[in-house]
Amino acid sequence: MPMWLTYITIGTFAGLSAGLFGVGGGLIIVPILTFMFTAQHLPEEHILHLALGTSLACIMFTSISSLRAHHRHGAVDWAVVRRISFGIIAGTYTGSWVAAQLSTRFLKGFFVLFLYYIATRMLLDIKPKPHRQLPGRTALFGVGGLIGCVSSLVGIGGGSMSVPFLVWCNVAFHRAIGTSAAIGFPIALAGAVGYVINGLQVPLPPHSFGFVYLPALFGIVVASIVTAPLGAKLAHNLPIYKLRLVFSLLVIVMGTKMLLSLF
Repeated sequence: MPMWLTYITIGTFAGLSAGLFGVGGGLIIVPILTFMFTAQHLPEEHILHLALGTSLACIMFTSISSLRAHHRHGAVDWAVVRRISFGIIAGTYTGSWVAAQLSTRFLKGFFVLFLYYIATRMLLDIKPKPHRQLPGRTALFGVGGLIGCVSSLVGIGGGSMSVPFLVWCNVAFHRAIGTSAAIGFPIALAGAVGYVINGLQVPLPPHSFGFVYLPALFGIVVASIVTAPLGAKLAHNLPIYKLRLVFSLLVIVMGTKMLLSLF
């Protein structure tokens, strides 16, 4: 399959997952780009850095399309988005700098462990205590910093952490998805800027802008901004247990593929 057609296919599924689960699409984009960049014989020592940076750059556009669709359904808590965003921006930029110093093999192993952790939490469906509520501004800043830092390390929009966190605080599942979609934009923006800056001093293949591979970015974005609203529409029509099950299985499959690639 021609590379551009593969990028469009990735964007189609990434957009749907962004709308459905509020995750930005990075859980799909990063593993597949890792395999594709390996097949294209891009520099091995920078393959995952390019996948992570490109993923976050894609999520900037996907998250806008997704959050607009969820906003139309009244499913975005903008007060939470405002309070958590400052911590997210600080944590995400820090994480992008840390990731630039780490090896591809270490980042891949970290990503696999992270995927299995998220899938296990969702499959077990651990119920929060009924009296638990969202914390205050200072605590949300700290939570945002942690979500941003880890998101930058694994190239995602943060939804796989912000959705479980919001549900843990007794936010309704559909509202957690919509709010997470909005949170994904500052994560992606800060992370993409960080990967561009940290990649400018590194010898990289043509058509790279820092650790962002522009052909992949263009192909994925074109498709994802079209399909993200479709995913959001599905999210508001599917039963919650089905959303949780599909999300968990998707994460397990991607984690397993990356785990096998380590060997």
